[in-house]
Amino acid sequence: MKWLASIGLSGTVLALFAAITSVAIGWTYLGTKAQIDFQVRHAEARQLLEIFPPDTHDNEIVDDVFEVAAETALLGIRERRQGYRVRQGDTVVGVILPATARDGYSGDIRALVGVRRDGSIAGVRVVAHRETPGLGDKVDLRKSDWVLDFNERSLANPALNGWNVEKEGGVFDQFTGATVTPRAVILATRRALEYATLNAKTLFETEADSA
Repeated sequence: MKWLASIGLSGTVLALFAAITSVAIGWTYLGTKAQIDFQVRHAEARQLLEIFPPDTHDNEIVDDVFEVAAETALLGIRERRQGYRVRQGDTVVGVILPATARDGYSGDIRALVGVRRDGSIAGVRVVAHRETPGLGDKVDLRKSDWVLDFNERSLANPALNGWNVEKEGGVFDQFTGATVTPRAVILATRRALEYATLNAKTLFETEADSA
């Protein structure tokens, strides 16, 4: 029955090899997870600080979070995401809201919209998209400064009919050969402003306000 013994030995060796591999993978995961988490946090914090620079607040924005439920009206997000509060002392001076334009040319366009307490836009950043390189990807600040035109805008600046691309009566530039993408981001940003206005009491309320 040498062949049975051989099979048994082979099985033991394979089991031992599998166990060693599992341990090695586990150690590798534990060893790299902290670094990955750090890099993700660093990238996230960098985007938040582009919208609200360090001299505009005294809290750690990346840690001052609140949950935004999936399918929240006006924001268009498909899954639960985080929003962020921006504070000066005890005052909430702004919020950063997650927003999704579901009508992008190549699918969802995910963005962060910074809104000040007075209802004006501090900044908008597109954080994920699949738009056409050289055309629709100009909504990404790394490709063009188009998105900076949202700075200081509000629901009164421009009026409602101005929240569109120029060729359709709005005040925002369109891209040559790509109208769908900028229109989608414009509308998603306006809706985020509407959400902030409708929920201002909850978003900007502090403990002192509710006392």
